[in-house]
Amino acid sequence: MAQAMIMDTKLRVLFENGLDSKGEAVIKTKTFSNVRKEATADQLFQAGQALASLCSLPLVNIERADNYEIVL
Repeated sequence: MAQAMIMDTKLRVLFENGLDSKGEAVIKTKTFSNVRKEATADQLFQAGQALASLCSLPLVNIERADNYEIVL
């Protein structure tokens, strides 16, 4: 039976970077690598908010991106 093993985890923090010509929000993403695989959603949320507080752009979203390897 195949299993999915987490290879790495990244934290993505999305910011609103103004409006385009159609009036839609332009999203700017900052990605942080080498995040602990064991990090909880609360820990990542707190880290994302702390990082966002250092930026002048308004925070849109905080995302977790896990990469998996499928093995037998």
